[in-house]
Amino acid sequence: MQFKHPDILYFLFLLIIPILVHLFQLRRFQKQYFTNVRFLKELSMQTRKSSVIKKWLLLATRLTLLALLIVAFAQPYFKAKDDDKTGNEMVILLDNSFSMHAKGNRGELLKRAVQDLLENTPETQQFSLITNNNAWFNTDIKSIQKDLQNLQYTDVPFRPDFLLTKAKAKNQATGKDVVLITDAVNLDSKYVSTFKDVTGYAVIPEAETTRNVAIDSVYISQVMDNFYEVKVDMQAYGEFTDDVPIALYNGNSLIAKTLVKFDAAKKSSTFTIPKKDFHGRVEVSDNSLGYDNTFYFSISKPEKSSVTVIGESAKNSFLTRIYTADEFNLTDVQLSALDYNSLEKQDAIILNELKDIPQSLITTLKDFYAKGGNIVVIPSAEGSLQNLNSLLSNFGNAQFKPFAKTERQITKIAFNHPLYQTVFEKKTDNFQYPKVNGGFTLSGNALPVLTFDDQTPFLASVTNRLGNVYVFAAPVNKANTNFQNSPLIVPTFYNMGQNSGKAGISAIAIGSNQNLLLDAVLVKDEVVSVKGADNDFIPAQQVLSNKVKLSFGDYPEKAGNYTIFKGSEKLKDVSFNHARTESNLSLENSDVLADFTKADSVATVFNDITSSRTASELWKWFVVGTLIFLILELLIQKFVK
Repeated sequence: MQFKHPDILYFLFLLIIPILVHLFQLRRFQKQYFTNVRFLKELSMQTRKSSVIKKWLLLATRLTLLALLIVAFAQPYFKAKDDDKTGNEMVILLDNSFSMHAKGNRGELLKRAVQDLLENTPETQQFSLITNNNAWFNTDIKSIQKDLQNLQYTDVPFRPDFLLTKAKAKNQATGKDVVLITDAVNLDSKYVSTFKDVTGYAVIPEAETTRNVAIDSVYISQVMDNFYEVKVDMQAYGEFTDDVPIALYNGNSLIAKTLVKFDAAKKSSTFTIPKKDFHGRVEVSDNSLGYDNTFYFSISKPEKSSVTVIGESAKNSFLTRIYTADEFNLTDVQLSALDYNSLEKQDAIILNELKDIPQSLITTLKDFYAKGGNIVVIPSAEGSLQNLNSLLSNFGNAQFKPFAKTERQITKIAFNHPLYQTVFEKKTDNFQYPKVNGGFTLSGNALPVLTFDDQTPFLASVTNRLGNVYVFAAPVNKANTNFQNSPLIVPTFYNMGQNSGKAGISAIAIGSNQNLLLDAVLVKDEVVSVKGADNDFIPAQQVLSNKVKLSFGDYPEKAGNYTIFKGSEKLKDVSFNHARTESNLSLENSDVLADFTKADSVATVFNDITSSRTASELWKWFVVGTLIFLILELLIQKFVK
């Protein structure tokens, strides 16, 4: 037991006063004469004995009464269990990732958590509140009420370790009381490993159901004369016994609607649309998470890609049948007649079995690749190994090893490679694979696209996110290989010659650091801007002669359809979507918060902190004791004779 005012205890010396009063009677006695006291003797003895007992009882009562009163004024108390943490800073880490959009028994998890904070946080409580993408330091609930009510969901994952680091950087000297409000979806144990030196509480709202359908991707599966066949890939989490509606919109106009039965976790739906500009979205209705129910995409009217093939005309003839005039501007030229100035305007350059590649061409190709162009290298059996490796050294560490006349069969296709993502409906093992009679061996970190039976690449690729370099390990002429007769020949070279910005679907994942290359010429201080229905922004941009490289970073913050403008001139429609990282609600991992004190609401947290850090005041009990002994003294005076 401790005292707030221990100096008052010195007044306990006053207890000597009642002792002195009782031991030394200060009253004077007068003699009273009686004629005969013989009959009073026995009664007198009894009265004297009772009087002594009464005096001792009164002495004890008054001593106790006075002692209790003095101790009460000294204000005794028992020290709180967590008294050393009373100066801690309150830090609330609120998860506002997309998984918190799930519905609990009282509505959306995030909105319910915000309401809990607004209703149960004391107005006088100072705290710091940090969300996945925002922070308010040393504030109170009234000051951030509107901010909380307008809090939006974000695709930024909930990383409590990063958020705690922010709080510690702001105020390092003070201990922390940390409250995590999260559904614990995708929460890894390493994210809470830094919480060992803080007092941690966890409020974990639960979703009523973990069922959810997410649209993963939309792509063109087939190009016809006047139509596109667009395929929508979807992923179901949990069991769906009922059919799920899916609808296709161009702008605000409904184009088509159908039902999908999820008898498997992954399902696809196909729509046929006219071969013209499309700026719309696909939507599913699953009564669960909303952010992954919509996928925005844009299709611009196809522009012809420009392809230059450098080599002997006889060996280039098979390419003229692939790069037809209705889709490509093909230039077939020999090295001696090459116009270097025209190369920067191309979308793809193919080096077909050049025996020697001049250094001037290597320098031009290096610059072409940096600006987003595609390069295809088909080596010549008679080419210089040193010359070929000098070319490849500009695009990574891929290297050729000497040519060998050894028959090898192509046995493996990288189905997930961008070249083939829209080519095969499903993986196949009984494909009629081509073979080569001789070729080089490719080594290095280039990504294999087609692989020989000895596990070395026949075709490999390197990318800088704008341009691509495709390298064959062997000549593809008919004398060396039957690759020209293989079904792979058309999609392989067709997709190599395409400029991704001129064909296909535009659907950029927000935060993926994906770049976009546009054909545009900007004068000094001129910039392009991206405008949507609700907001607009200016992306990071780099001028590359007659092109502009756009980098979007984490923008825009909201998924949707946007348009790129140069001043008032429309350049291109583009769409943005959030990554589907929060779609699987079954990944809830609250076990990693086992070391935290669990609470069902913020009110419980504040009550627990208050009770564990509030000292037990005892002075009231001493006052009560004083009153009891005061009443006891009155009773002794009245009833004890």
